[in-house]
Amino acid sequence: MQVNNKTIVVTGGGNGMGRELVLNLLGKGARVAAVDLSEAALAGTFKLAGDKGKNLTCYTLNIADRAAVEASPAEVIAAHGSVDGIINCAGIIQKFVHIADLDYASIERVMNVNFYGTVYMTKAFLPHLLKRPEAHIVNISSMGGFLPVPGQSVYGASKAAVKLFTEGLRSELLDTPVKVTIVFPGAIDTNIAANSGAELKTGVTKENSSIKMTPAPKAAQIIIEAMEKNRYRVLIGNDAKFLDFLYRLAPKFAAEFIYKQMKALM
Repeated sequence: MQVNNKTIVVTGGGNGMGRELVLNLLGKGARVAAVDLSEAALAGTFKLAGDKGKNLTCYTLNIADRAAVEASPAEVIAAHGSVDGIINCAGIIQKFVHIADLDYASIERVMNVNFYGTVYMTKAFLPHLLKRPEAHIVNISSMGGFLPVPGQSVYGASKAAVKLFTEGLRSELLDTPVKVTIVFPGAIDTNIAANSGAELKTGVTKENSSIKMTPAPKAAQIIIEAMEKNRYRVLIGNDAKFLDFLYRLAPKFAAEFIYKQMKALM
């Protein structure tokens, strides 16, 4: 589905990869409804949109609030006349700690935002997407959704749930106008740790990390291109591509390899 002249909803549109998705879509002639928990972050996205802001509406919304999400399609359709696609990008990570040291409130918060937020948005907008001549759903999983990352076990579980939810959804929609894409980013250069309240271990920074990160604008470009080409499965970054291959080839070795790479963060 070409995004020009289409209305696309983007969650997490106030910062990071979500913001870059909004700006990329606007640059390609789409109308965008940006959703984020932070009103200030959305204001920053709107400012960056410049004169293309005429095609952008912003909605302060907690995607983990089912009732609020269910009310949002009517607002978007009232503003834009229709909705043709959604990109479920909003997500948070957990503190870099072992499961034994992670409190239940943090576990529930990660699952509520990452998994249930994706489910709520999908179910709320799907009836409207099914009425369109063509439509598209993009759900963002993670490299951590297909292999174990110690210190991010609950985050990984939430993204693995997004993976299978999305793959099952795609199969259910094969005979409809709605196409579905699942995305597995590797390390993306965003502020997700700080925004999640999960700062890295003292002394560890993005600058001194051995992990090479994909710039957020590049990740957004790859995602939009995948949407327009109706790709089924998308890996972003050499790290995601390499570990996807390695985990399929030798799961135990891959799990121990990623442990050695990540243990400094815990």
